[in-house]
Amino acid sequence: MVAMWTVPPWRWFAKLGATFGALLLFAIGGGIGGQLDDGSTDKANAKAPAAADERHTPASSATASAPPEIADYTGRSLAEAEERTRSVGFTTTRHDASTENRAIHNSANWRVCFQDSDTARMTIDFAAAKSGEPCPKEDGGPLAWPMMPDVVGATYASAVKSLTHSGISLSRVTLDDVYLDVDAPTADEAAKNGNEWHVCFQSPDDKKQVHSTTEVRLDLGRWTDDSSVRSCPDSKDTTYEDPANAPDSHEDEDGDGSGSASGGDGHSSGAARSGSSGGSGAPSGGNTPSDGSSGGSSSGGSSSGGGASGGGTSGGSSGTVHPGAFCSPPATGVTAAGTPMVCGPAADGRNRWHHA
Repeated sequence: MVAMWTVPPWRWFAKLGATFGALLLFAIGGGIGGQLDDGSTDKANAKAPAAADERHTPASSATASAPPEIADYTGRSLAEAEERTRSVGFTTTRHDASTENRAIHNSANWRVCFQDSDTARMTIDFAAAKSGEPCPKEDGGPLAWPMMPDVVGATYASAVKSLTHSGISLSRVTLDDVYLDVDAPTADEAAKNGNEWHVCFQSPDDKKQVHSTTEVRLDLGRWTDDSSVRSCPDSKDTTYEDPANAPDSHEDEDGDGSGSASGGDGHSSGAARSGSSGGSGAPSGGNTPSDGSSGGSSSGGSSSGGGASGGGTSGGSSGTVHPGAFCSPPATGVTAAGTPMVCGPAADGRNRWHHA
């Protein structure tokens, strides 16, 4: 604008118009800049209260309407699950998780298998099975009872692994022996020598369901590479692990003969004495009948009583006995390990000591 007034070629009215236009442009530019500054200031001022309101809004107001979270009660007592969910405002229902569709009367005896909750309606449904029962694989399916594995011929150590893998608790397993001269081991004894004890027979058979009331039994035989017998017998309690422990038939006959003779002697002795006394009484009876009769009766009764007493004694407690040895029933005893024994017919038809 200064150049227009100082340069000669510009006429005066041109200089005046240019000056006026320049001033107008300055005025317009200044107004627009002021409006922009005012707009940004207003926006900043508007944001400040909003931020302040957000800072002062309690966090609880945002979560006050959120439904409570429900814990996973699978595997826990149904009574506990119902009590805890009701305490936070839920309405509970329950049903049998299996195909048996049983009524649930005492929730303390049931455990949760599945749960289905609706947090919007504040309801939860529990599917449960009785304590001690396995849960089905899905709600409404059959109870998943474990199957008995085939452990015949396996060592006890290997059988334990198979049973555990199948879901059968070892606390339910009963151990027994297969030989007449071997006592059944305890679980600790069998585990200590797990590779020496072998499973000869099992109950139930393999692929049979093992229910809560099913008796699981393993009949074991023990041998090593140095044992004279290193295989299972054909049947239980019919043979000896050590053949030297088997009494021979001569000893059996002697035992039975002596017993019979003893008993017979007792009775015949009594009879003889009775007959003798009676006979002697008879001659005297001519003169003193009462004495002869009394003597014969008394002697005979005493002798017979003595013979019966001897037979009763042979059937009492025999103290420490050896499994599989011959015996005369009825009699009881215990092994050196303290196992109760009783005398009775064995698999071979003879009277032997076996488990009570």
